[in-house]
Amino acid sequence: MAEDADVANLDIDWSLLDVDASTLMATDPKQLPAGPRASASGGMAWSSQERAYGSAVSVKQPVSPFMDTRVGADMTVVRQPQTFAELLAEKASNGGSEPQSSGSAWASMTAGGVGSIWDKTSVEARIDPAQDQGKFGTSLTKSLQVGDQYSLTLQNGYNMTQGFAPMPGGTGRTSYATEQSAKLGITETGTSFSAGQSLSTTDDKWLRKIGAEQKIVGGFNISGSIAETPLGIANKSISAGFKQSW
Repeated sequence: MAEDADVANLDIDWSLLDVDASTLMATDPKQLPAGPRASASGGMAWSSQERAYGSAVSVKQPVSPFMDTRVGADMTVVRQPQTFAELLAEKASNGGSEPQSSGSAWASMTAGGVGSIWDKTSVEARIDPAQDQGKFGTSLTKSLQVGDQYSLTLQNGYNMTQGFAPMPGGTGRTSYATEQSAKLGITETGTSFSAGQSLSTTDDKWLRKIGAEQKIVGGFNISGSIAETPLGIANKSISAGFKQSW
């Protein structure tokens, strides 16, 4: 992969995402229009997941059936606090700062693997204006069925992140990262366990992570993880979510 690659110059037709962005700033994310349902022929599809201070809204549009090529956008729609107490609660859940609505655009392609070495090859390019960066990555996935009740998924990922220059004439910084993970799923209980490690040019050492997720009826799930950080302090998290697709 060439170091001077610039994901910002990818020739992507973002006009396929014909979305009225003004509707994403509604006071109550629950009132957001569901948007057009995905048709049998492969039309635009929406999904939404409730968060502590708003909603995570995603939209994707197939471009071509060849290698399952798609474009899409992921947006965080922040709920406007109605009281000062709600504002303080949202700041506390967001590390002390007020949550902000944001979004990123992406394009992806999925193809088959190579023989019995891996099953699926995925390539994705993403532009995130809020973070002033673009990202290009690829992942290789191998899935195995262990008996009737267990599934094992192995994945290797490689990413390049290009930081955009804050001022004209400046030079953005490019970093590279690799990630390895394994996920064991238990079909009968809806439980999954994962373990992985990552290495990047910014951290310059392997950082390990373990996690677990439990699916609950009605689209609800709860998950938790423990991850190493560059400073050597463990990052522990637990979250509950709801996911609904239209």
